[in-house]
Amino acid sequence: MQGDPDTPQPATHGVHVSPLILKILITIVVSTGAYVLTNLVKQSGDELWKIAVAVVIGGSTLIVQYMVDFEQRLATVETGHVERSRRTDEHFDHLSDAAALLSDLDEAGMSTSDAKRLITSLRRVGQQGPEIVKAFARSEVESLASVVTDLTGKSAHWPRDNNEWLIRLTQCAQRTIDATSSSVDQPFWGTDTAGPYLDAQTEAMAVRQVTIRRLFMIKETEAEDPVVMARFTELCQAQLDVGITVRYLVLPPTPETNPHPRPAARDVVIFDTDLYLEFEPDQLGVNIKTTLDAHHERVNRQVRWFNALWSRAQEIVPDPDPHPDPVP
Repeated sequence: MQGDPDTPQPATHGVHVSPLILKILITIVVSTGAYVLTNLVKQSGDELWKIAVAVVIGGSTLIVQYMVDFEQRLATVETGHVERSRRTDEHFDHLSDAAALLSDLDEAGMSTSDAKRLITSLRRVGQQGPEIVKAFARSEVESLASVVTDLTGKSAHWPRDNNEWLIRLTQCAQRTIDATSSSVDQPFWGTDTAGPYLDAQTEAMAVRQVTIRRLFMIKETEAEDPVVMARFTELCQAQLDVGITVRYLVLPPTPETNPHPRPAARDVVIFDTDLYLEFEPDQLGVNIKTTLDAHHERVNRQVRWFNALWSRAQEIVPDPDPHPDPVP
């Protein structure tokens, strides 16, 4: 229907005149005007002279038009050149900043190849991945950036358990690992995470000759329970078998008159006496916070605390033949 907004209407365009034709028309008009003007000013005279004057004025008009057009084109070229130069400078500044960052990473002993691989992979995910994959990648990068930023202050925190930190730090240890394992932590050894953690410790001892000490802390009620102690002895024996030095300490009961009871033991892992990982439990014994700390004074305090407990702890006597052959 005519006038329907959804019905395509024929496009209307103005008459397009070529710039060259327009210049010629202007020149002809000016020349004609000059010729007429010379006739009015000097009606008697040489006709050839009048035509010459008109041609000169027309030619001058044409030259002026080309000069104006040339100046406009030159200004456009200069503006484009300035813009391209600015973009080129910005591009080189970005490249310079990126090169400086990679150089700083290299000087700091960090892997530049991993940084390049991360950037390249993020670009590919941004170009190819669906929105949920992009959102997940951004979340992971933000989490990593947050942790690394916190580490510039030599500490980082994570809500709940962070067994990935525990395993990764074990893989990074070069000299020693000193760990306390409280009653809260003992059920951990029956979980799926305990296997990779124990494998990482075994590799650290075999490949890098890392010395590992583990101090178990148990309650008096647990020490008096034969069934609990049988399971506990089996757990200690399994760790002794792989080369971990094990001791245990029986904790005194918490006074009932204490209005604000705190956990009797803390699960702390000290790596190379340079950094420690602490798992903070709530009153129900559930770990609600993981703290990574590399402050020299606080690490030294943890080392002194661990050594004091270790000196008071009892040694586990290893079974000389944990799996004896049956007597025929």
